[in-house]
Amino acid sequence: MAGKQGSKLDRQKFFADPIMVTTIVLLIAFLTLFILYPLAILLVDSFVTENGFTLDVFRRIMAMSNFRRAITNTLRVGFLVGIASSLIGLLFAYVEVYVELKTKLLEGLFKVVSMLPVVSPPFVLSLSMIMLFGKSGIITRYLLHIYDNSVYGFWGIVIVQTLTFFPVCYMMMKGLLKNIDPSLEEAARDMGASRFKVFSSVTLPLILPGLGNAFLVTFIESIADFANPMIIGGSYDTLATTIYLQITGAYDKQGAAAMAVVLLCITLVMFIVQKYYLEAKSTATLSGKASRARMMITDRSVTVPLSILCTAMALFVVLMYICVPFGALFRTWGYDFHLTTKWFSQVFTRYKGFKAFRDSFLLSLIASPITALLSMIISYLVVKRKFKAKGFIEAVSMLAMAVPGTVLGIGYIRGFSGGIFHTGILQGLYGSAAILIIVFIVRSLPTGTRSGISALRQIDKSIEESAYDMGADSFTVFMTVTLPLIKDSFLSGLVTAFVRSITAISAIILLVTPQFLLITVQINEFAEKGAYGIACAFATILIIITYSSVLLMNLFIKHFGTSRATE
Repeated sequence: MAGKQGSKLDRQKFFADPIMVTTIVLLIAFLTLFILYPLAILLVDSFVTENGFTLDVFRRIMAMSNFRRAITNTLRVGFLVGIASSLIGLLFAYVEVYVELKTKLLEGLFKVVSMLPVVSPPFVLSLSMIMLFGKSGIITRYLLHIYDNSVYGFWGIVIVQTLTFFPVCYMMMKGLLKNIDPSLEEAARDMGASRFKVFSSVTLPLILPGLGNAFLVTFIESIADFANPMIIGGSYDTLATTIYLQITGAYDKQGAAAMAVVLLCITLVMFIVQKYYLEAKSTATLSGKASRARMMITDRSVTVPLSILCTAMALFVVLMYICVPFGALFRTWGYDFHLTTKWFSQVFTRYKGFKAFRDSFLLSLIASPITALLSMIISYLVVKRKFKAKGFIEAVSMLAMAVPGTVLGIGYIRGFSGGIFHTGILQGLYGSAAILIIVFIVRSLPTGTRSGISALRQIDKSIEESAYDMGADSFTVFMTVTLPLIKDSFLSGLVTAFVRSITAISAIILLVTPQFLLITVQINEFAEKGAYGIACAFATILIIITYSSVLLMNLFIKHFGTSRATE
C-alpha cells in the first residue's frame, strides 16, 4: 500500500513539473520523427507495393548477382577486420598496461595513434594506401620497383579498415585490462605458471567477453563503412557501396530501400548482441577497479619484441597520415616530387574551397552544441529520472549507433522527399540545411549520450535533491547544478559532435544538394577521379580544423574544467 502511494506521489510530482514533461514529449517526438520514421518508411517501401504487402522487391534484389556478391563480400571483410582489429587492439593495450616501457615517448606515440582515426576524415588512410602502395606508390614503384601493384579490392579495404578501427579496440581493451585485479595473475605466477600460461588461463578468460564486444563493435563499423570501400574497393562491392550505386546509378529507390533493410538487419542483430549481452557480461566479469598496483613486466625477452612490434605498427600508421599533407605539396604524386602550393591555391581559387569549408563549418557548428545539449538531457533523464518512456528514449537514441549512414540517408530520402511529409509543415525539409544538421545530430547522439550517462552515474543524488528541496524546478537544477558538474563531458561531447559532423560522408552524400558544398563530399569526388593532389589538399585542411578543435577543447578543460574547479 505504501509503495503504491509512493509511486502515486512520484507521478504527481513528475507531472507537476511542466518543463520536464514538455522536454520528454519533444524528445520522444524528435526521436520518433528522425530515427524511427525513416526506418519505418524503409520497411514500408520494401514490403508494400501497389499490389499490397509482398516480398517481390526482396526476391528481385536477391536475384541480382551483384547484391548477393556484395553481402558475401561485406561479411568477409567485416569478420576479418573485426578479428584483426581486436587482436591488434589487445596487443597495444597489453603492452601499455602490462609492459614497462623504457620511454614516455612510446606512451605518447600510442596516444597519438589512438586519437588519429577519431579526428580524421574516414577516407584518409585509403588515400595514403593508394599513394604509398598503388601503381604510382612511393614504396611499391620507387623503393621496391613494382610497377603493376594494385591496392584496390578486398585486401585494400581490410588493411585500411583495420588501421582505422583497431584504435577503438585498443581503448576498449585498455580499460578492461586495467580493471583486472593483479592478485589473480600473481597467484598463478607464484604457483609456477609461465607468463603465457597466466595470460591464456587467467587474463584471457576474464577479458574474453570484452574481446567479443570489441570484435562486434568493429564488425558493425566495418560493414557500415561507406567511404573506404568507395575509394579503395575498386570492383569489390560491399553492401554500403551497392546501396549507394543502386539509388544514384540505377535510380531504383525501392530496390535500394530493400537492400538497406538487409544491411540494417545485420547491424541491428550484431548491435543487440554487443549492447545487451557482451557489454553486460564484460561489466559483470570485471566489476570495480584493481585492488593494488600491478607489477609491470620487465623481462627483456617480453618487453623488447612487443615494444618493437607495437612501435613499428604505430609508426606505420603515423606515416600513413603524414602522407596526406605531402600528397598536397607535390606537383604530381608518383612522377614529379617538386614541392608546390598549387593544390592548396586551387582549392580556394578553382574548386570553391571557401564555400565548401564555410558550409561544412557552419552546419557542424550549429549541430554540435545542439547534439551536446540533447545528449546531456537524454543522459540526465535516463540516469536521474523515473518515467515510463525512459526505456524508449534510451533505446532509440542508442539505435542510431547501429544504423549505417547509407541506410539512414536512404531513409531520409524516402521519408522526407516522399512519405507522409511530401506536403505540409515539413515539406521544405528535404534538400535544406536543416536536414543535414538533423543527420549530424542523429549520427553523433549515441556517442554523447554514452559519455553523459557515464559521467552522471558518478554524481551523488543528494547534491541535486538539496536543490529540489530549496524549491528549484528541473530546468534550474539541470542548468545550475547538473550541467556544471558534467561540464567536461559536455565539452567533450560538443567537440566530438563537431568532429564527427565535419568529417561525415556516408549519410550526407545522399542528401546534400548542389546548393551546399561539403568538404568530405569534395574529397570523395576528387579521390574517385584520381585527382589526389586536390583531394589531399582538402583533407589536410580538414585534419588541421579537427585537430585544432580537439586541442582547443583539451586546453579549455585543463584550465576551466570541472577537475580544476574542484581542486
